[in-house]
Order: sequence, then structure tokens, then C-alpha cells
Amino acid sequence: MAHELTTPAPAPRGPRPAPPARPGWWRDAVIYQVYVRSFADADGDGIGDLRGARERLPHLARLGADAVWLTPFYASPQADGGYDVSDHRAVDPVLGELADADALVRTAHELGLRVILDVVPNHTSDRHPWFQGALAGTGRDRYHFRPGRGPDGSLPPNDWESVFGGPAWTRVADGSWYLHLFAPEQPDLNWEHEEVRAEFASVLRFWLDLGVDGFRFDVAHGMVKAPGLPDVGHREQARLIGAQELPFFDQDGVHEIHREWRRLLDAYSPDPQGPPGAGGGAERVGVAEAWAPTPERLALYVRPDELHQAFNFHYLRCPWDAAALRRVIDESLRATGAVGAPATWVLSNHDVVRHATRLGGVRQARAAALLMLALPGSVYLYQGEELGLPEVADLPDGVRQDPAFHRGDGQDGLRDGCRVPIPWTREGTSYGFGPGGSWLPQPEEWGGLSVEAQTGDPDSVLELYRAALALRRAHPALGAGHGVEWLPAPPGVLAFRRTPEDGGGAQGRMAGAGAVADGRAAGAGAVADGRAAGAVGGGSAGRRAAGGSVDDGRAPAGGSVGDAGGGATVDGAAGSARGGAVVCVANTTGRAVRMPRPGGPGGRLLLAGHTGEDPAPEGPEGTVVIAPHSCSWWAI
Repeated sequence: MAHELTTPAPAPRGPRPAPPARPGWWRDAVIYQVYVRSFADADGDGIGDLRGARERLPHLARLGADAVWLTPFYASPQADGGYDVSDHRAVDPVLGELADADALVRTAHELGLRVILDVVPNHTSDRHPWFQGALAGTGRDRYHFRPGRGPDGSLPPNDWESVFGGPAWTRVADGSWYLHLFAPEQPDLNWEHEEVRAEFASVLRFWLDLGVDGFRFDVAHGMVKAPGLPDVGHREQARLIGAQELPFFDQDGVHEIHREWRRLLDAYSPDPQGPPGAGGGAERVGVAEAWAPTPERLALYVRPDELHQAFNFHYLRCPWDAAALRRVIDESLRATGAVGAPATWVLSNHDVVRHATRLGGVRQARAAALLMLALPGSVYLYQGEELGLPEVADLPDGVRQDPAFHRGDGQDGLRDGCRVPIPWTREGTSYGFGPGGSWLPQPEEWGGLSVEAQTGDPDSVLELYRAALALRRAHPALGAGHGVEWLPAPPGVLAFRRTPEDGGGAQGRMAGAGAVADGRAAGAGAVADGRAAGAVGGGSAGRRAAGGSVDDGRAPAGGSVGDAGGGATVDGAAGSARGGAVVCVANTTGRAVRMPRPGGPGGRLLLAGHTGEDPAPEGPEGTVVIAPHSCSWWAI
């Protein structure tokens, strides 16, 4: 990571485009995660790359995302899918070059999308020049080298286990051991060393100067270890992450590192009382991938002088159960509200089984998505969840590349199943992923789940996401906020109200954003049916957000892209946005449930997540029937 070992930033090509300025944009942002290797392949080698990702960015804009989070694309031996970085300032040749990263940032900004990069501060690759020097005896204090236990030093220095399985220590030729909380190819850095802190500050400035809008900090809870590296005292330690105190995670010392990063990010953000800064008027943000044993501990990462957001793994882990969901929602809102930060909500990512499988099926996944999108705060979407993709659980052992699979039962060894390249078209050798094959085999049914197959189908998962994100953007009771008002509901059902006083859906998002921001609501030339977001209709009326055009999802191969919207409108959502509250009702049971009509006789169905039946047939005395495993939004 030393400057002299890296590629210089591309020469400036004139003023950089930037998304419209909106203070606090991250408080209700919809952030779409791109796992670069599995998103889109432009050069035909079967591995996704930056050029492919750039060409597919219009899909994100049309979907209604506010930002794209890119997983690591830096120079790497790829021992852990790019999370083993050998140079944070260079692009891995398999994924492109620095000019491709520059072009992607520019294109995203032209589409009104902000760009968040994944940074890996806890460890480097074992091929990193620093670690290679350490093996030769130079600069070992940048890492954690220790003598072994036992008379001959043949036992690890302590009982710590790798998250990927096996011991967290590897012995080198001179008999000493080095710490790696993940794979042996990922030695942990020593963040008590000033050179480590200075180097990562320099890395952040490098990418901020390139125009990125923020960073997701991988293992943000792991850089500081307990003094003396004490034993844990028992086995299967990976299963305790986020549930119990551990001497190698969530130590108080990490917070001073986060404060340093926040000061750096603020230096690139505009002064609210002054002219726009380097960010073109946009705040630069930091997001913590942090596991903590309680919501209160997690909230420490988002205090006003630390990072802006932290991933809510407690919500991600929550089962599809009304009581459990309510408990996690309350705890999350209470903890983040106490420090003035927004809550975040996530159902899937590149490290867990996709929620369409994990929660029991696509019906539960549709309902869970609407529930999540109704909550106050920011939302993270993982590529392919908008298509309802299931986990690919039957990959042959010979094609799996997850190091956890090959080292034991760390992280269950099943992460490859959620990383299978996503489908764009009905046909083709890789269903539009690229001109060649794909690095992990795709199921035969992938074509029917593709963007092309689902676009324009009012009952598809994709059109449900488009309609929900358009309505979330337009309605003043949705988006940002700090709380929900729980309403009486039958067992197994959640019901809560959100009001314009709490929400932030239309405040600042629709105004002053021009065609680019409005275009993202339904996007890419599609016109959302005015009845889609506003009328009760039948099983699909509340879900249509397409103009019938096929979503190719591609940007031009070169040059600028322009706006994604082409004058797109969301008439029904805009009409609903003029006032009133929204009630969200989620039935987590496998049976239909009768309850009073949300909002009384004047309650009006905005959006329903289930298909193939009347979403809420009228019952006697002003009641409605809520379908099994469903979620709906009602205008009050």
C-alpha cells in the first residue's frame, strides 16, 4: 500500500459530475450492493468486472437506488474473493484498471447514483509488500507476530480461532506465528502502529480524490485486539460473533480509529454554512460492517463523531416471526435513536444465504422486502434480491471457491451459493452475465428469473421492488425517521403507522434533483402507472411500475450516460405523497388473518407484496383478510 508501489490516479478529465446535493442523503438512502465478480462481465472471461458493472448501472437507477456499494476490486490474489488486498490503490487486472474505476464513478454520478467503496482495514493479503517484508524480518510490528507456546514454541500463542475455521495463527519458517482472524492469506494488521493508520488515511484520500462518496469498512469492529491477546476459553468461537464479548472483536479502541476516519470524511464534505466542498455538495460517508453483541454496542459505531451508518446484523439474522421482528426493530430504533443516527436494514449480502431461501420461499421474501422498505432509515439491497433469486445450494464441491468451505465449518462454508452470477436475459451462455460463461455455474431456471423476463410483468419480484422504491421515494411518511407507532394486530401479524412528521420520503428527495433524481424513481424510460402506487385494484394493480419496455440495463460503452429517467413520473405515488400516514401490515404466519381495515373505512391499499389473489378482500363489518406470508402498505 505504499505510494511508490501503486498506480497514480487518472489525470483529471474536466469537472466531475456529482449527484444533486441533499444534506443527510444517507439517512434514508437505498444502497445497492454489487459483488463485482458476479454482477456483469464485459470482457468474456467469465468473471464480472468494473466495465461490466458500469454498463449495468442504469438498472440500479431504474430500480430506484440512491447509491451503489462495490465490493473490493483492488489488486488481490483472490484467496477470499478480493478481501485479501495486496494494493488498495490499484485495480486487479482481472477486474479492470484504474481508468475503469474512474469511468464507473463518473457514470454513476451522471445517473444520480453515489458510489461507496469497500475498504479492508483489518488485514492485508499475504502477498502484500509489507507482509512479504515481514516474512523476511522487516517491519513485523505492522502485523501481529508472536512466539508459540510450549517448550519448543510449536503451539499457537493463544486459543483464538479463525472465522473461516481452524486456528487463527500460522507458523512461519523461523518458528514464530502470525495472527489471521480469517484465512492464512489474510494476516491481521497491527493498528497500534502509526504507519498503519497513516497508510489507510492516505488510501482513503486517494479514492476520495477520485470522486467516491464514501466507504464501507470491512470488519470495522476488528482492528484492535484486547491487551495481551487473552484466550477465549472455549471452541466454536465464530458462532459467538455478534452474540458475546470476544477479545479480538468490538474492543473500545476501534472507536478512536473511526473518529479519525470521520474527521477525514468531514474534510471532504461541504460545510453546511459555507460553499460546497470537494464532494460537489454531497456528504462523504462511512459505513461500519461491525458485529457487536448488543444493539447498544453497535450504536457506539454511529455516534455523531464516528461513522454515519452500521450494518444491522441483528435484523439480518432475525427469523420471519412477528414477535422476533418487533423486538429487533424496537431495539434497533432505540439504540440508534439514542445517538441520533439512522437505523439500517438488510436482508441479504454476499456472506449469508439469500433470504428467498433463508426465510422459507419467495412469498416470504416479497413480504420481508416490503416490511423492510417501510421502516425508517436506510436500506441495503444485495444484487439479485430484486429478482427473487434463491440460494444455489447444490454447487459441486469442485467449483466452490469460498475459503471457509475448504477450512471447516467457519461461516458454514456456504457463501458461494449467494455469489452465483446474476441473470440479465432469458437466454445465452450465462443469461446475459457476459459473452462467455460464468465463474460459478448458474441454474437452468436462471433465465426465467432474469431482468429481461421480469421487466413489465406486474406480478414479478422486480416490478414489486420498482414500485415500492418509487413509492418510498415519493411518500412523505416513508424513508428517513426514527420511530414507528405500533398498532394492535392479531398474533403473528405486525402493524405499524408512519406519519409525515416522522418520515422523509418526499422531503428533499424530489425537490431540486432535476430529471436525474426523478428519473430514478421509475427510471430508464419507464412510466409508472398512476394507478400502481395509488389504487386498491386487484392482485397486481398496486405493483405495476413498468412501461412495458425491456430493461437492457446497460450504459453506452463509452462517453457519458445522461439521466436514467427520460421524464419518468410516478403519478400515483406523488398523489399519495400529498398527505397522510402510511400503515404497514405484515402477516408472518402461514394462514390468512382477518383484522380491522387499516385506517378504518378510509384506509386505501397502496401496495401489496403477494400475487395471484385479491390482496385484501373485504370482510364483514369493515374488516379485511390479510393473506399468509404477506405485507401491504395502506394510505391513511
